[in-house]
Formats: sequence, C-alpha cells, structure tokens
Amino acid sequence: MNQGPALRASASPLFTPTRTDRASRRQARRDLAAARRTARDSSRPVRTRTRREENEELRPVFPAGGRPGTASLRGGKLKLPPHRMTTATASAAYPFLAEGGLGSAGMLIGRDVHAEASFVFDPFALYSRVENFTNPNCLVAGVIGQGKSALAKSIALRSTAFGYRVYVPCDPKGEWTSVAQAVGGTAIALGPGLPGRLNPMDAPAPPAGVDPDSWASEVRKRRLLLLGSLARTVLQRDLLPREYTALDLALDTAAEQAEQQGRVLLLGDVAAVLGQPAVLDAAIGDPSRRVGEAAQDLSHALRRLISGDLAGMFDAPSTAAFDPTSPMLTIDLSRLGSAGDDTGLVLAMTCASAWMESALSDPGGGRRWVIYDEAWRVMRHEALLQRMQSQWKLSRGLGIANMLIIHRLSDLLSAGDAGSRARALAEGLLADCATRVIYRQEADQLAATAGLLGLTGVEMAAIAQLGRGRGLWKVAGRSFVVQHLLHRAELTAFDTDARMHSPARTADASPAL
Repeated sequence: MNQGPALRASASPLFTPTRTDRASRRQARRDLAAARRTARDSSRPVRTRTRREENEELRPVFPAGGRPGTASLRGGKLKLPPHRMTTATASAAYPFLAEGGLGSAGMLIGRDVHAEASFVFDPFALYSRVENFTNPNCLVAGVIGQGKSALAKSIALRSTAFGYRVYVPCDPKGEWTSVAQAVGGTAIALGPGLPGRLNPMDAPAPPAGVDPDSWASEVRKRRLLLLGSLARTVLQRDLLPREYTALDLALDTAAEQAEQQGRVLLLGDVAAVLGQPAVLDAAIGDPSRRVGEAAQDLSHALRRLISGDLAGMFDAPSTAAFDPTSPMLTIDLSRLGSAGDDTGLVLAMTCASAWMESALSDPGGGRRWVIYDEAWRVMRHEALLQRMQSQWKLSRGLGIANMLIIHRLSDLLSAGDAGSRARALAEGLLADCATRVIYRQEADQLAATAGLLGLTGVEMAAIAQLGRGRGLWKVAGRSFVVQHLLHRAELTAFDTDARMHSPARTADASPAL
C-alpha cells in the first residue's frame, strides 16, 4: 500500500521535508547541532569564576595545551649546562640508595651488587670497628652448586696473604687438598689402606711461659674430654657416673704404663685397661667390683677405633708432626662415611680436632680460621657439637674465626627434637655467628630461613632469586648482596664440578677387559 512520499523528521522542533533544496537541508543540520550544544551546556554545573585580582597565584602560568613554540620541552632539545658536586653533596641529594660497605681493610670478596663497588671482608678487622659485630664466627648456607665452597676456599686462600693460618679438621670430600698445596700447607689423608696416622693422645708442646705441672694437668683434662666424646658418640648416650670414673682411672693407668715403657700413649692402651676390670677395681680400691663392670661398654666402644672399621688410623704414633707455622692444615676424610653412616666420620673428626687443639688453644698463635665444611653431616652428634660450642665461645680470646658450611638452615634443626640439648647447641652456634652468608634457598626453605635469621620480606625475595656466586651477606644487622669473584687460577683450583665437565668415555676408548 502506497502511503505517499516518506518524510524525515527529528525530535527537535526543526524538520526538513524531502523535497527541499541542499542549502536548506545544510542550514537545518547546523541549527540542529547548535540546539544540541545549547542543551548540553545547559545541563553542566555552573562554574564560579574567580576574579583575577583576588587569586592571582592560582592563575595557570601556561595554557592547558602547554607552552607553544620551541620552548614546549616536547622535542628533546633541552640542553642544560653541566653541574659538578662532591660526593658529600651527592649523598645528601640522593640518600638511601645502597649500603656504604664495610671498609677497605681485609680480603676482596667481590662486587657489591647494589652499590656497584668492591666488597671487602675481614672479621678480625671488623670486630673492633663495626658496631654490633660481637664475634668473628661465620655461617655459610646455600643449595648445592651455588658457590658456597668456592667462597670458603677463596677466603682461606686470600687470608694467608694477611698472615692468617687456616685449619680444616674435616674435609669429607677431599676438595681442600689442592688448596693447601697451593699455599704450601699440609694435607693429611686418613682412611682404610692409607699410610696416614694421627694419635689423638699426643701431648702437645707447652706454650711459652706455662708451668710444666699446670700444662700436664691441662693435657690430662683434654685427653679425658676426648675419651668421653668418643664414647658418647659410639654409645649414642650420656655416660654414667661410674663410666666417667672408669675412664679417669684407665687414662691414668695407661699413661703411667706408657711412661714407664718410654713410649707415647695410644688409644689402644686406654682401651686395654678398660677391658681389665680387676685393674680398675684395684686402682680405685673398690671390693664390690662395680667400676670394672661398668667399664665394659666403654671398652667395646673404643674397640671400633682400635680393631673396627677405623683401625690403623688412630691407634698408632702420628706419621705427621703438627706444624703450627704451616699456612694451612687439612685432614682429608673422603675415604670415610661414604656408606651413609657418619659415625666413623664424626669419630675421625673428633680425633682430628683434638689433635689440632694444641695450636688452637695457644693465644700467641696469631689469627686463624677453622673451617667446618659439609657440617650438616655432624649436626646429629651432640658430643661433637659440645666441642664446637666451646671453640665458638673462646673464639675472641684465642683469635679464632670459625666458619660453618651447611646446605640449609633447617640442617641446624635436624640436630635434635625441639627443646633437646643437641638442638639448643646447634642453634647456639648460629647465634654466635655475627656474619651470615646465605646463597639461594629453595622455596620450601624460605620460611625456616627467615625465622632463624629474622629476614625481611625483601631479603626473602632476594634469596629465592639469587644466581650462582651471588649471596646475601648479613653482617652485624647490615645487609649486602655480593657477587663473589674468582681469579682464573682459583677457578681451576676450586672447581668442584670437574667430573661433571669431563667428557664421557666412549666404547672405543674404554680399556680392554
């Protein structure tokens, strides 16, 4: 149905018929746009304009579109004259950017990542200069392959240039032998079938000016402590009062017999007396024979070092004399503890530590490092932890800096149950370390690490993303992220991944069977 021509209309009062000329339609569209603008402006809130003379300071300097012309700062052509200032002025103008470092006294460790400067460390120099630096002991923790062992070796190697001596009482992987040889030190390898021997009963030379009778009493006390530590490690329990008495009597009897025969005292001599109940009962004058009976477990405990798996290492005169002037002394125990049982390694480490005590306890021996590599293997043995705690407490008076190397901070918690004495001893070692170096930790270890060290959220995030050779240094409450740098010669000597990098042998290169 045809209804005639269509018409276009709008909601406004204006309309344009179909048959109008072009000029009329264009004028109608302009009128419609003007009406829309008028309606839009009328709906906006009314702005109160402030007179210029009343608020002159509020008047904009430039228009909303910016300054016109070449001075609009949009072309990147701004040129300012150079300005020079001193570092004191720069630190005031740009504060709180990075730590100022620990000074220039000590060994060069590497590069401070945040400050882009050299990082130098020396615990003996920091002790009297840095506030809250209470002891020279150091803890190094990090997952496998992050460079914690390389850090310890470089510190030991560079310390010898300052006249410091280095002792490694336990080298469970045999990695310190090349380091000791590089500085002209001594490396003693112990293990089944090896010619090395250490007699832990050796009486060290007395320090200058010490009364001979007082020194003899000190030697006897050290021997008794060593025997007690060995017995507790094997028996895995504390000794009974009668067992302490039996050790005391056996030591005196064996020492007297060795002196009469003109030879050095050996562990086998003490074990032999412990296996003779009648001799012990006669020595104490006990007719009930309770002491001799109580000594039987002790006799069997020491038998492991005489005729057990550790036979031939600690039951003979020492094949190497302890030289306190040697720049580095290491005890290679890589032949022990490979079967999963660390008891033999701990016993050997206890004997080696006792053998080194003569130099460590000499206040005139100079500054020394004592490094415990792979210390997680000995955290479960309370007797050794007690000896280590005593060494930690006397570090300042004796001039000793102890270094403890572990994989995770949770290794300290594996020393025993919560509230146990072993757990308290392990946490005490951490508390007595003013320097903590933390390399990358796994995500599941961050909470334990932050709890033991009191790390902030920023420090926790940094630990989770640290690269190889880069660690978080916590020194007397101050934090540094340091990239450890090694010389080419150190890279060769410290390479613990040499076997991983060596080419595999092919079938053609294999030896004939």
